[in-house]
Amino acid sequence: MTGLIETYRVEAYNTAKLSENKMHDDTVARRFGFSGGLVPGVDVMAYMMHLPIAKWGRDFLERGLIEARFVKPVYDGEIADVRGEERDGMISIQLESRGELCATGTASLPVAPPSLSVADYPATAPVAERKPVSPASYELGKWLGSMPRNWAGDAADEYLDEVREVDTIFVREGLGHPGLLQRVMNRVLVDNAILGPWIHVGSRMQLLNAARRGDELTARARVVENFEKKGHHFVELDALVVGNGITPLAHCKHIAIYQPREEAAA
Repeated sequence: MTGLIETYRVEAYNTAKLSENKMHDDTVARRFGFSGGLVPGVDVMAYMMHLPIAKWGRDFLERGLIEARFVKPVYDGEIADVRGEERDGMISIQLESRGELCATGTASLPVAPPSLSVADYPATAPVAERKPVSPASYELGKWLGSMPRNWAGDAADEYLDEVREVDTIFVREGLGHPGLLQRVMNRVLVDNAILGPWIHVGSRMQLLNAARRGDELTARARVVENFEKKGHHFVELDALVVGNGITPLAHCKHIAIYQPREEAAA
């Protein structure tokens, strides 16, 4: 089957203006060459997820695959248009804002999720004391964990509002939005180092089970890449997001610039 999917229009919202990551702060972001504080990549990815969720519903939440790459920033209050085209069972996704391409991705629905064991990803506590970020924070091969987090009750409703999700499946069936799993992936970075401004640049997420509203979520991550390119320091994580300590919810590849190059002062 081939065809264009109805465009999904979102008024972007910067959920992280007051977060520890000052790349979401207007003043700081401008030092790095941006027009203002960035809408978090994990939330941009949540906007993109609307298309496959609307197409495949619970099946996607149980075994869907989505990849996203963030090309240009999305800013608070601006309109983001999520466009999709389905071809041979895969949805190609583009997110545009200000007339510019800001993110690209794909989504598909495997016949069955891959078999991954929680035992292959050892439970790891985050560091006892966070230190200022350096390449040693994300040493190649190192296992990292995150502090447990859940979004239940009002927090679950607030999340859906923050990412402008209008699909009723989450409230109707008591499910957690997969964008929450991406927020947990960010926590792996934040819970193990004191970061300055940093940028999420892309992710691949294979869903393994539908998250339930209020599940306690943790990530078990291994550092598979740590490199410098054009003055930026990158890290890539290979991780399993786990619900309630026992249920594998998603296999994730998560890439971030943990130390971006600062623009030279004018």
